[in-house]
Amino acid sequence: MELNETDLDALRPWLGRSETRQDILTPGLIDRFRATLDPHLWGGAGDVPLGIHWCLALDAVPTGSLSVDGHPSKGGFLPPVPLPSRMWAGGDITHIAPLGVGQTVTRRSEIQEITAKQGRSGALIFVTIEHEYSNADRLCIRERQSIVYRGIASPQPARRLPDAPDMPGAGTFRSGLAPDPVLLFRYSALTFNAHRIHYDHVYATGTEGYRGLVVHGPLQATLLLNLAADALQGAPKRFAYRGLAPMTLPCALQLHCLQDGEAGAVWCQDATGLRSFSAEYSGA
Repeated sequence: MELNETDLDALRPWLGRSETRQDILTPGLIDRFRATLDPHLWGGAGDVPLGIHWCLALDAVPTGSLSVDGHPSKGGFLPPVPLPSRMWAGGDITHIAPLGVGQTVTRRSEIQEITAKQGRSGALIFVTIEHEYSNADRLCIRERQSIVYRGIASPQPARRLPDAPDMPGAGTFRSGLAPDPVLLFRYSALTFNAHRIHYDHVYATGTEGYRGLVVHGPLQATLLLNLAADALQGAPKRFAYRGLAPMTLPCALQLHCLQDGEAGAVWCQDATGLRSFSAEYSGA
């Protein structure tokens, strides 16, 4: 599908649109988050694990208001982009202060940019949102996040893992895991994410053209954020993440880190060396 200036003109009224949501960071949510992602969480975070902000102040859209893909119908807070597939593209997090257990968290979100590009697979539209997470009057986390919309890819054949996985990169491999449908289901539940590519194999492969169920972008970002914190022995002041390629089941997910003093890079890759998600971080 090709986009023209008229398509973008229809989206411009959403520039500057904002919304504010509140939630309470409960011990129960923290317990469920830890039960899902331990032992890949940084142990020095204290009572509030890193990455849990992606589970807070979520959009509780009624089931009847969801699109066929499981996302909220277009035209609410996010603009009605005329492309069917939506994924995380990347973002930039600044940690300012820790969130507090039992406290009310306010998330203010504002749409800052809507841009179009032509990718190898066709037209792309990027929507950039700034989120601010606060406890009372204290700003704790600022995040600039980009969502990419694109057309549906042609169905791809299933990719078989090699019988003998490649050796991890020398000096950068830190840990690994084998995501399964249970992990994806539990993370979808934590983030109230009904996008069917994460739990409906028939839909993911037959309609959106993926090789299998898709590992969430924020799930991979959470793993990398905690890996960076472990390397720094402190929450990164800045964490800039980027999606590189879909990671689909079955896969052997490797977590890598390359550190240089108070800064470094972390990334996810599978046993074939395909990198799916990466981030740069710094402690100052």
